[in-house]
Amino acid sequence: MRELVERVIEECGVVRGAATPRTHRPRRSVSVHVGESPLSWLRAHGKIDARQFEAGERLRADYEMAALAPRVTMQWAARVDGGASGLDPTLAQIAAKRRFDAAMAALGGGLRDVAWRVVCAGEGLPVAERALGWPQRAGRIVLTLAFDRLGDHYGLR
Repeated sequence: MRELVERVIEECGVVRGAATPRTHRPRRSVSVHVGESPLSWLRAHGKIDARQFEAGERLRADYEMAALAPRVTMQWAARVDGGASGLDPTLAQIAAKRRFDAAMAALGGGLRDVAWRVVCAGEGLPVAERALGWPQRAGRIVLTLAFDRLGDHYGLR
């Protein structure tokens, strides 16, 4: 059974719960399957609180906006105007990359690894724990510490 929840997408691409209205910006709502990402699953099952979830979502949004994930396809066609192929990074991408780098630096070495694996790479906690060589169920404790530190970095209450 799929658990669908209605979420609001703000202008900058951050997905927020329907309980956080923003009247000064155009809003769109979408149905989100809460079990489709490890972060959403953790929130839906009460393993992290709203502040920790928001911190993880901000990190994920910056990662996505900065286009840091590996490309899936190749651009084979040459540009018609004769210019160099590919796109120059936009100012939004550059700003997102700076925010992402600052957040990862704020996490530090021990917390950065598990946060990146779960939030950015989309790995489940058991997979991340095995990859990092940690005992079972140790990842959740470290991940909640990482989200708390991210919340402090982002100034969330």
